[in-house]
Amino acid sequence: MKTKICLSLFLGLLVLCTYAQNHKTPIGSIGEENLDRSIQPVKSGIQTQTLSGDVQHGQNHPEWHTRLISFDKKHALSPEMTAEKLRKTQEKLSRTNKDFQDESQLKGVTDNPTIGASFAGNWFDQTTPPDNSMAISNGGYIVSVTNSHIEYYDMSGTRLFTSSFDDFFNDPSFTALIYDPVVLYDSHADRFFMVVLHGSNSSVSKVVTCFSKSNNPQDGWWFYKLTGDPLVASNWFDYPKIGFSNEEVYVTGNLFTNSDQFSQAVLYQINKADGYAGGNLSWQYWYNISDSPFTLVPASWGQQGGYGPGIYLVSTHGTSGTADKIRLFDLTDYISGSPQLNAYSIDANFDLAGDAPQLGSNIVLDNGDNRIISAFYLNGIVHFVFASEYTNNYNGVNYNRLTVNGLTNWSSKFGLDGYDYAYPSVASFGPTDAHKAVMICFLRVSETIYPQVRVVYVDNDGNWSNSTLVKEGTTYVDVYASGGVARWGDYTGISRKNNSSPPNVWLSGGFGTFRLNEHAFDTWIAQINGVAIGIEEQTNTQPVRIYPNPVYDIMNVEFTLDGRSEIEIAVIDQQGKSVRTLLHDTAPGGRNAFSFNKGALPVGIYFLKVSSSNNTIRYEKFIVQ
Repeated sequence: MKTKICLSLFLGLLVLCTYAQNHKTPIGSIGEENLDRSIQPVKSGIQTQTLSGDVQHGQNHPEWHTRLISFDKKHALSPEMTAEKLRKTQEKLSRTNKDFQDESQLKGVTDNPTIGASFAGNWFDQTTPPDNSMAISNGGYIVSVTNSHIEYYDMSGTRLFTSSFDDFFNDPSFTALIYDPVVLYDSHADRFFMVVLHGSNSSVSKVVTCFSKSNNPQDGWWFYKLTGDPLVASNWFDYPKIGFSNEEVYVTGNLFTNSDQFSQAVLYQINKADGYAGGNLSWQYWYNISDSPFTLVPASWGQQGGYGPGIYLVSTHGTSGTADKIRLFDLTDYISGSPQLNAYSIDANFDLAGDAPQLGSNIVLDNGDNRIISAFYLNGIVHFVFASEYTNNYNGVNYNRLTVNGLTNWSSKFGLDGYDYAYPSVASFGPTDAHKAVMICFLRVSETIYPQVRVVYVDNDGNWSNSTLVKEGTTYVDVYASGGVARWGDYTGISRKNNSSPPNVWLSGGFGTFRLNEHAFDTWIAQINGVAIGIEEQTNTQPVRIYPNPVYDIMNVEFTLDGRSEIEIAVIDQQGKSVRTLLHDTAPGGRNAFSFNKGALPVGIYFLKVSSSNNTIRYEKFIVQ
């Protein structure tokens, strides 16, 4: 057994050495002026956790699938924030002028995202909220999790595996609720990392850290049961966020007392080579963190590879009646070195919005608060998103670029009067690490639409597109409503496929659906593509029409020629390379129709190039699904 572990550890370290080693940007002297020296975070000694178990697929387990349904939210906001949200919700509902625009009536500065593969994900199974999280590997494996289930897919939408978490672990010592899963693909190690919580009181609280045995999740996982009460102070662990660097993985969470009062945030710092090899796990935790952040988000490297030493983390800080802040935390080194956890603050300005009205029901959806939901780090900038009031008590997406050297923050909001935009997640969409473009997934609802999933693009210069509908809701949501409020998404998932060229990202979110006699949420998974790089759609002096678009089987092309001409029709990929010449012949003058089967074209975005001896070349974008 010892030989096997050592060999696995060696192979794991070899994998870690094969990817890019990126380095953190120094904070700089200007930023150091904002260093918080009033509180010194405390780190524990190095802990050792033995392997708790392994997940082996292909074995038949009993389908226990236990669940505890709570009608009320576990952690209420402060009385001041609760009162502010209630006031703003009532103002929204009592508003008399409701002749709202939709985004389709607007024009974004840049082109809109386009949808590639798109398919149903995890189904509602009487657990709410969805708490969507997902990740995609370089090999094209998708891991999608919700509050009760884990599933694997390939990029065509074929479900490879599905299981409740009870049956996934098949561990009789897990006697409490298993919930709040989060998953990422560690492109530096070519592995998946996942955290699932167990229990909501100090006696049973566990942070279950899971490491895939290979780059294929079907090969199984190693898992470790870390304590959810690291300070032995009758606390339990909630709201997990995860990240990775060159040598470590990180788990953050909020500790609550057994009476559900917030205690403090903690950070777990874990040697990842141990976990990917299934050996003894070396880790330590941090507490007494400066300014007591609520939900501390690690910012992993946003493209292929990792960075280090240590990692950056961000949080928003602010309660009703106090100044809002953005906090940057710099974990300076690995466990093997001499790490410090330094905290820096930047003034900001953002507000709560009221809860979200929806079509067909008097139940409003919980809009959450202003905590950061998602972040990544790339080329000296931490990109992060959260929801805040956009206008007239309606929520919008608040997107930020925090430049580490000098601690300057650029922020921009996206929304529309009459609509609530909530639970955003962000991924890099630039072709290089110096390119700042991103895709942002979010949920949207209004009095005129059911809860839906959407995506929006922000280009290198900070210009927004209009958002693109990913999945339309088919009903309102009122499952387990309490006090006129139902839970919404709490999270969305987004993950860049790092070895795709040009870039694409994958996302997951919850949309309104009717299942198991409930108005609830199902999950939708989609591939998101952008505009072509180096290709522009050109206006033609002669009309060219292609349909249907997207194309599922047969595509039709209609074009008009002034006279008999040589004609060429070809398919071009997003990099401007010819995929196939479909037609090179002479066609008569007047109106012509041509058709072809999409055949062997993989799902994605292409351009149809139509040219003749007499007509201007025409590029027409089309989507294959």
